[in-house]
Amino acid sequence: MSNVAALIKFRQPELSDGLYLERADERVSRPEKFLRKAYARMPRKRAPGARAWALVRAVNALEAQMQAATDEDLRAALQQAGSAMRQAGFSDALLAQAFAAVREASRRINGMRHHDVQLIGGWALLQGRIAEMETGEGKTLVATLAACVAAAAGSAVHVITVNDYLAARDAELNGALFAFFGFSVGVIKEGMEAQERRAIYLQDLVYVSNKEIVFDYLKDRIAADDALASQQKIRSLYRGRQTGRLLLRGLHLAIVDEADSILIDEARTPLIISETVPDENGPDLYKQALALAEKLQREIHFDISIHREVWLTRAGEAYLRELCQPLSGVFSSPLWRRELIEKALSALWCFERDQHYIVFDDKVHIVDEFSGRVMSDRSWERGLHQMIEAKENVSITGARRTLARLTYQRFMRRYLFLCGMTGTAAEVAPELRHVYELDILKIPTNLPSKRLREPDLCLLTPQARWERVVQRARAVADSGRAVLIGTRSVEASEHLSALFAAAGVSHKVLNARQDKEEADTVAQAGQPGQITIATNMAGRGTDIKLAPEVAEKGGLFVILTEFHESARVDRQLFGRCARQGNPGSVQAIVCLQDDLFSRFAPLLRELAIKSANSAGEVPPWMLRRIVAYAQNNAERYNLKIRSQTMAHDEKLQDMLGFAGRPT
Repeated sequence: MSNVAALIKFRQPELSDGLYLERADERVSRPEKFLRKAYARMPRKRAPGARAWALVRAVNALEAQMQAATDEDLRAALQQAGSAMRQAGFSDALLAQAFAAVREASRRINGMRHHDVQLIGGWALLQGRIAEMETGEGKTLVATLAACVAAAAGSAVHVITVNDYLAARDAELNGALFAFFGFSVGVIKEGMEAQERRAIYLQDLVYVSNKEIVFDYLKDRIAADDALASQQKIRSLYRGRQTGRLLLRGLHLAIVDEADSILIDEARTPLIISETVPDENGPDLYKQALALAEKLQREIHFDISIHREVWLTRAGEAYLRELCQPLSGVFSSPLWRRELIEKALSALWCFERDQHYIVFDDKVHIVDEFSGRVMSDRSWERGLHQMIEAKENVSITGARRTLARLTYQRFMRRYLFLCGMTGTAAEVAPELRHVYELDILKIPTNLPSKRLREPDLCLLTPQARWERVVQRARAVADSGRAVLIGTRSVEASEHLSALFAAAGVSHKVLNARQDKEEADTVAQAGQPGQITIATNMAGRGTDIKLAPEVAEKGGLFVILTEFHESARVDRQLFGRCARQGNPGSVQAIVCLQDDLFSRFAPLLRELAIKSANSAGEVPPWMLRRIVAYAQNNAERYNLKIRSQTMAHDEKLQDMLGFAGRPT
């Protein structure tokens, strides 16, 4: 029986006949899709049941025995359980023995003993679920339980996280524990050569970002496309072995950290490997299109939807035809003319510098809307990126030709065994169930939460909002507490920083321009009187440690300055404070002109303006309603985009399969 027999026995996937061991793409009829979607929406009990707590009791019953055991005995206990799992799967009796051994080893090696609720988190992972744990409850340590057990059972384990820094950090934090049990560990980082990547993927445990693992998989697919059919058949006989040009050795078991970010937020856009090809148009064409677009008037010549979709009106088409009469080439074609001008209008009106992208090193770098991080290796499609480059007067990168593309939905479903962890999954539970067949188990906190939420404030103008934020942050910092202020964009963080500087207030800024200093900045964010301004990246992965005097005076104070399209991201920011029983408080200080309200609740926004009091504050009850309504509309829109992306990917897959090409 193969090394991953435990996984196959547990999930019974249909195996692909491709390059290596992975799950085959599932073909589902339209009626079955409808039924699955309806089933996914049915309510489920998400709290740990009697079975989970029985496992905890079984592990605790073995603790004294494990504490008396030698190091060799602990290794033997895990290996014995792992060997048995190859036949029996992840049974609770075997998991109890394995968890007890890992817990005791962690206590000896790292000085960190898994709490009872963390045992439940590890159990949830090995049941093929998403463990929803509050921020600060130790998801990194929970992952060691599942990783050690799966490695002992013989599977290749991929721990997938949101960036290279967290992958390297978590591998280093847990490296001594893995080495204790004899497991080899590797970290995939951006810029590594193919030969180095192949060697790392041969390790027992591989820490890797979601972007790197998918691109490496795509490179293997390109290698398959280049191979002859007969060679592919020969390779299929040796699945699971490293061959020639391939990087991976299969998709056995994945533990996805920050699962909602990777499986949901990132799933809006497919990952594409492309190559630069000569651009026959040249930069002058983009410049000309921008010059023409600047002559058009909004609501007369063109309109923009709340979802940033641009289209020309009849008056706009007629006026554009008149403007282009002296021009030749592509501007003489109505189809090309419309395409170019609508792209130019999008670049001018829908994509803002220091919000959707930043410019440095003579390049346009996309900023991830959900994390606030720079995505330097990504570009917009169909000429939009080049149009924005022309708008910003930087070097034009040239046209791109797609070599391979894949959505996160299809890639993640190819793992034989998939599980994950996150602090915020409840809002997207039906989608996780429908798309990935992943149920959520909400793990209780180790200690009762002491987080306090102060009344939210909503003001009429951005200026009033920023003045109130500065005033509130100064007052809290002067009391000896630490303050973390979350913003949605680089532009907002730098504007707020300028206000603090003008007021002579010491502070630190963390955004896409300073992402390399993230760990150091966040590590200092819990000191007395410290004010830290951060974009959404502050909600992911790094831990703010409170100075004792800060905890005594009330803990970290978090200010949210703009509600996000997803309530999950707001909760991530609020979750930065009051961890592990520490005190802390949060408050939202927002503005009615914020993008969320303008795009997704314009009518309620107008009503809210009329309901404001003499101080320019919107009543709390009105704010709650407009936030809930706008975020619900935004989530529905984003779900629609993800569904369209997945449907397009499935359609393309069917077309390629019909043509006889591997996908």
